[in-house]
Amino acid sequence: MTTTIGFAPDEIMTGESTRSARLKWVVVVNEALPPGLAVNAAVCAAAATTAQVSGLLGHAVNDADGHEHPGLPWTGCTVLVADAATIHSIRAKAAAHEETFVADMTASAQQTRVYDEWASSIAGSTSDQIEYYAISIVGPRNRVDRLVSRLSLMP
Repeated sequence: MTTTIGFAPDEIMTGESTRSARLKWVVVVNEALPPGLAVNAAVCAAAATTAQVSGLLGHAVNDADGHEHPGLPWTGCTVLVADAATIHSIRAKAAAHEETFVADMTASAQQTRVYDEWASSIAGSTSDQIEYYAISIVGPRNRVDRLVSRLSLMP
């Protein structure tokens, strides 16, 4: 059974602090990556998350000139760093909790330009064989806090 993770329309509180949101969103990036690969991994994991978790993005806003600015994450999104082993452990713990959504960006995804080659690589690998460059987690605030409490913000 797949549990849908996200916010109902009446839970989207754009006028309140991000800390009042029921769910917390974090992205954890491999601290050994060079800046370009780290940013790419974080953005790709975040893109997968916003496509799957309802209610993360706020409404679009028009500026005084009438130009539209698409909605941003009203819940906030903290970007943290960890070593590869810690990321692997956090991912496993988060994925084991049915009320937590996990998206990941793997090393193999950055090593190919063909999506089907990446898909085949993942399908042929056990979870222990996969190297994660970044993971994105959305889940109950207290659960996510426990998973990432010792991690540092990405510099």
